[in-house]
Amino acid sequence: MTDKPLFALLRTFGERPAVQTEQGSHSYGELCAQIERQTDKLRAAGVAPGDVVFLQGDYSLSGIALFLALYRNANIIAMNTASNAQEIDTKSRTANAVYFAEVDEDTLTPLADADRRAAASPLIEALRAERHAGLILFSSGTTGAPKAMLHDLDRLIDGYVGRRARPLSILLFLLFDHIGGINTLLNILSIGGTATLVAEKTPERVASLIERYGVTVLPTSPTFLNLMLMGDAVGKHDLSSLRMITYGTEPMPESLLRRLRESLPRVKLLQTFGTSETGIVSTTSMSSDSVYMKFNDPSIEHKIVDGELWLKSARQILGYLNHPSDSFTEDGWFKTGDVVEEGPDGFLRVRGRRKEVINVGGEKVFPAEVESVLMRHPGVRDCKAYGEANSLTGQFVAADVVLDLAAGVEAAAVLRDIRAFARRSMDGYKVPVRLTPVEAIGYSSRFKKVLIERSGPADAGAAADSIDSVAYSEPTGQDQN
Repeated sequence: MTDKPLFALLRTFGERPAVQTEQGSHSYGELCAQIERQTDKLRAAGVAPGDVVFLQGDYSLSGIALFLALYRNANIIAMNTASNAQEIDTKSRTANAVYFAEVDEDTLTPLADADRRAAASPLIEALRAERHAGLILFSSGTTGAPKAMLHDLDRLIDGYVGRRARPLSILLFLLFDHIGGINTLLNILSIGGTATLVAEKTPERVASLIERYGVTVLPTSPTFLNLMLMGDAVGKHDLSSLRMITYGTEPMPESLLRRLRESLPRVKLLQTFGTSETGIVSTTSMSSDSVYMKFNDPSIEHKIVDGELWLKSARQILGYLNHPSDSFTEDGWFKTGDVVEEGPDGFLRVRGRRKEVINVGGEKVFPAEVESVLMRHPGVRDCKAYGEANSLTGQFVAADVVLDLAAGVEAAAVLRDIRAFARRSMDGYKVPVRLTPVEAIGYSSRFKKVLIERSGPADAGAAADSIDSVAYSEPTGQDQN
């Protein structure tokens, strides 16, 4: 049987470093050997082409090899990194998984008999008929079962093969079950680059690995970049190897972008864009100082309908396994839910999610624009804006703020100054009516800001990505080892 083009490409990279962990480095030759071992293991276990395999865990050398072996064996791979047992069970049942593979334990366990295998979705049956591998990604919604999105993995990977080889060292920051993480991995493999794995995603650990391994590219989120600045991880470590930071998953506050430029003047800052449904789009930023970007991807079409960005992609999903395709139009356009503003020469600025808009008496406010202004104040280390119900205006703007207090300065005085600064800096209806000092801003496992559970009225700015959310607060001037 003729092997898939990706594997012939991987073999040509020989002894180049493919994967770096905190325990050591592994070459492309070692990765190929691991893929062969995992392929033999699948076939010995009777894993047939078209079987759905639930892949549990984040990146590791053996996990990457197993992912590629499953692709080689034309399996349907359901991805999950969350450790919640109920979530794992729900997702594996939704996918009709026949086998459960645990990355950390390097185990493969049968889950069901042939009856469950036969109960697969018609979308999966279509992939089986073509002998194509599939990729199932799950949404991170807060209500009901997560949406299960099915990609044709052969079609997805074929779009990466044939790129110019470049010996870049790229940190695998985004999760294995995230479209951005899969995109990073496939980009690295297609150019013969080096994937640096990080077990503990803290600013201190990430910065130390950049310094230790000479990482050249860091794909991450604005929230995590702000955490790196807050804890001075940028100042404590030699990040001179870093040439590019790509950021996405949420809007970048302009004030944060300016601070990053001041702290890392030699680093190119590139805004990326993508969705689980349509894949990652190749983009160009207007400049490292700008939050405007342009799509330069021949596989993507876009248009703006009533301020919302719609995409049509050659790499978009075949459909949902457990949900109606109401986010797609009949002619194949995907409604992203992102509100964008058109700039000059085809450049776009993402203002925020349509469902997160705060409606103040008919005036629309995006949390990101409020946060950008607040974070310009020297007394604000971090913040999260959201809407609260109001009987007169429908909603009003509120914000949680992590204060940066000098010795002997009271929080009340700083809050008064922040309010005065906000009134001078933005329209009155955008000014937070309520400022709440907090110890930390919550963020999800995908490093997007979320609201920590609170009592009182339901907030209108609840983030979609709230699964496994945690709080982060890094004391000023202390190492977080």
